[in-house]
Amino acid sequence: MDHINHHRRKLIALGGAALGLSLIPGSSFATLSTPRPRVLQLNNLNTGETLKTEFFNGTAYNKSELKKLNHFFRDYRANKITAIDPQLFEHIYRLQIMLETSKPVQLISGYRSLGTNNKLRARSSGVAKHSYHTLGKAMDFHIDGVQLSNVRKAAMKMRMGGVGYYPSSNFVHIDTGPVRTW
Repeated sequence: MDHINHHRRKLIALGGAALGLSLIPGSSFATLSTPRPRVLQLNNLNTGETLKTEFFNGTAYNKSELKKLNHFFRDYRANKITAIDPQLFEHIYRLQIMLETSKPVQLISGYRSLGTNNKLRARSSGVAKHSYHTLGKAMDFHIDGVQLSNVRKAAMKMRMGGVGYYPSSNFVHIDTGPVRTW
């Protein structure tokens, strides 16, 4: 009993890894493992702007496209721009793969300056004082034709950050902070 069978432990570990990989949907696994361009198509519901962008070319982020996304996600109320966390774009891209949709993402809120966030907090108890929106790490959105509850479920399965569910306002919140839900 004192003898440890390292070969057996390796087999058990490999079996566990294989089981874990089998739980990932085939199209999602292919997306994660194959370097290929990543494209987002978005509508900004507040400004009326639309954007189709290849933010990742298969090997690296496209800096000029990230700059377009930063502008698209800007605080339109204060006309302020910040660098948006590229992981947020990865998050929404992978979410669309899981949901098997190519419909445009309907952006409701991206970056918010502290001033804008404080004004919104004064009007609503649902706005966090230390919101990830003020860090360029959050977005509120929906996808036409996809049930909001399905968007929420898929986002929660990814375990890539925070997921907030606001069915009465018709949006899901995702961010690149710690994994949590509300």
